[in-house]
Amino acid sequence: MANPFSSIVNQYLGPKPKFSESPYVRLLDLKLKPYYIVASVEVGNTTTKCILTATNLEDGKTSLINKTIKMTRDVRSPKPDEEIFGRTLTGVPLTRESVSELVSKTLFESVKSANLNVKEDLHFVVRSTGVVAGFDSSDEVGHFVKALADGCMKAGVPPVKMIPAMSIDNVTTRFRKFSLIEKIVFNGAVGGVLPPIGASGLEIVANEMEGELATAGIKEGAKWTGIDFRNPCLSIDFGTTLDGRITNDETPYASTIGNFAGYAGAVPDAIIQGTHLVDEKLGTALDLFDNKPIGMLTWTRQSKRIKEYSSKIHELISIEVVPDNINRYGSVPVNPGSAKEIGVTLIGCDVGKNGSDLKQLSLIGSEIYEKHGLKTLFAIVDMVCAKMAIRLLKVAVDEDLVTERTAIGFTGRAAITGCKPKLILSQIEKLNLFDSPQKHVAFVDDGLARGAAVMARCMNSLGTPKNPLGGSRDGKCVLGLRMKLQGGQLDESDMKKMMSRDTQSGSMS
Repeated sequence: MANPFSSIVNQYLGPKPKFSESPYVRLLDLKLKPYYIVASVEVGNTTTKCILTATNLEDGKTSLINKTIKMTRDVRSPKPDEEIFGRTLTGVPLTRESVSELVSKTLFESVKSANLNVKEDLHFVVRSTGVVAGFDSSDEVGHFVKALADGCMKAGVPPVKMIPAMSIDNVTTRFRKFSLIEKIVFNGAVGGVLPPIGASGLEIVANEMEGELATAGIKEGAKWTGIDFRNPCLSIDFGTTLDGRITNDETPYASTIGNFAGYAGAVPDAIIQGTHLVDEKLGTALDLFDNKPIGMLTWTRQSKRIKEYSSKIHELISIEVVPDNINRYGSVPVNPGSAKEIGVTLIGCDVGKNGSDLKQLSLIGSEIYEKHGLKTLFAIVDMVCAKMAIRLLKVAVDEDLVTERTAIGFTGRAAITGCKPKLILSQIEKLNLFDSPQKHVAFVDDGLARGAAVMARCMNSLGTPKNPLGGSRDGKCVLGLRMKLQGGQLDESDMKKMMSRDTQSGSMS
């Protein structure tokens, strides 16, 4: 990687990253306009969130209503008669009952804070989890998702609001005029991408659903940046664990040709734990980070040390195509054999073997903090995370999974906070993949929540053909092709009604 000094000069003088931050929507607008309200319930290794989003079905853009965030480590302890079915990366024990209680409280609090009613105002709920390290196989993640469903129902969510609509009668009356369910049915594709053919995502990598949601969420979030994030695309979610997808540009549905798995935010967490300013086992970078990027003065004065320490840390980090002979990589259950059979490349990030060297990162973090202080430590963390992103991208390029047409997107705390976006973009520019990287690279907040909003719409065929997520970049409308695939046809007059004269063509879901 280039000298940090030159990287920071590029950061301030070079192309500016395109960052998506959705505006909040007013309660009055929720009542007056056709907003489809979705609750994204996420139980991660670090945080448990309920994020309420509202999508205007007239233009397909998603806004935020409310965020409620709790630390997963604060989940109550298991009771004597409860079965522990999983643990977070830091070893926090989880039971079906404790998880459901945490989810119920978080969801109810979020809806109440937004002055909404669970039964009357929520239109759909999507559950997801990144807590996969404590499972022995990918299939066991399904049990966790059931615990999430228990919590949602305890909060008052009807089961029908967590499953796809079977007919137009199952779509809320207010939104039936926006639904295409009588023309095309949900076939598992979200954001125009089919899950791996021949196997469910869970059989390939345990957190495939998170990768699916992150990809869809980045597609939606990129609309606020002006970037066409249809297929082909590469999405990376840098939460505590790593997930994401690479797609091709097949039509009418793209296929998943790559998946990411392993460690992401767990790397800076381990480094920060060495400072002893946070809990040595449960502490995270979030506990200290104040959301202010490190200033130029630190980068210029400490550039040599930043380069040396970031290189030293990366000597402990493996980023590669996941080997065929293992069933867990970076703590995440994987099935490389099954992936290989259906043409999906797994790319992983590990520290030692399944995190065996995370403690070494803490020792390095301790040394940096004692000798050079917290600002230099956070600058090094930014550089380490940026280099992780570039190494992952390089592996994908080397495997011929990325072309000059591929859109690239990042979400998650270890990719979009601090100086990381600018560092990442400056390094992508040096890869010479694109003439203008800023036209191809997007940084998106709340990728999973945005993806949940997209998934909910896809499950109910609530597409916006005039402002698409699916299809190919700069391509034609694919709605007709999808209908033909399902044995139907699109009347020309119907198409004219759905498509406005001056908007992009394509289709949703």
